[in-house]
Amino acid sequence: MKSFLLAMMSAIIITMSGTVMAAPMTKEQGDAILKELRDIKELLARPQQQAQQAPSAPQGPQNLTVKGDAIYVLGKNDAPLTMVEFTDYQCPFCGRFEASTFPEIKKNFIDTGKLRLILRDLPLSDMHPFALKAAQSVHCAGDQGKFWEMKELVFKNQAKLDVDSLAGYAKDLALNGDTFKSCMADGKHLKEIGDEAKYAQSLGINGTPTFILGRSAGDSVEGRVIVGAQPFAVFEAAINETLAKH
Repeated sequence: MKSFLLAMMSAIIITMSGTVMAAPMTKEQGDAILKELRDIKELLARPQQQAQQAPSAPQGPQNLTVKGDAIYVLGKNDAPLTMVEFTDYQCPFCGRFEASTFPEIKKNFIDTGKLRLILRDLPLSDMHPFALKAAQSVHCAGDQGKFWEMKELVFKNQAKLDVDSLAGYAKDLALNGDTFKSCMADGKHLKEIGDEAKYAQSLGINGTPTFILGRSAGDSVEGRVIVGAQPFAVFEAAINETLAKH
């Protein structure tokens, strides 16, 4: 557990250093990041006996091959590159990426047919108590054809991810309210979300957001690992370099 948390702190430092080149963060984003650091500090301060209950997490690799099959894919299926994102809907760094970097990636690479995006769940429930319900809400909305729209609404409203608020976002999207609430209450998507988190951890991915950018090869994606809410310039350079190789 301690190794996992130290890895998280390293990812935060990387992200914060990267944001110097990005748009200035808002007060809300800054407060969320400070809270994240305080939560990690508190977890690190727990008794060593508790920390020893979990195995040490492996160091994150520089390159990975990950599964590239998904129900929901943003972008053209024949795009030469795929980016797999492991995300947590309550993570402030994921929120910052969504607000400041993702729109540029979408405009320049997804909408132009060069890149497709696959979203995978990695709710860090120890620090983010609403992350799991938020992930469920996106999948439940996906059942009604609004996966990406719900994802956008949830990220825009990270400060309000309680069950009632999530139901309100479903209403904003004109979803069938009873169907949505039943999906949430029944835990319909809990197993697949849990399986995604276990899969990420088996790869040594313990922090969010984490991205694997590479070439699609059948049902897998082989490529480089990008950690944290890096500015658009980092993704742009990586995408262009990878495109040039293929």
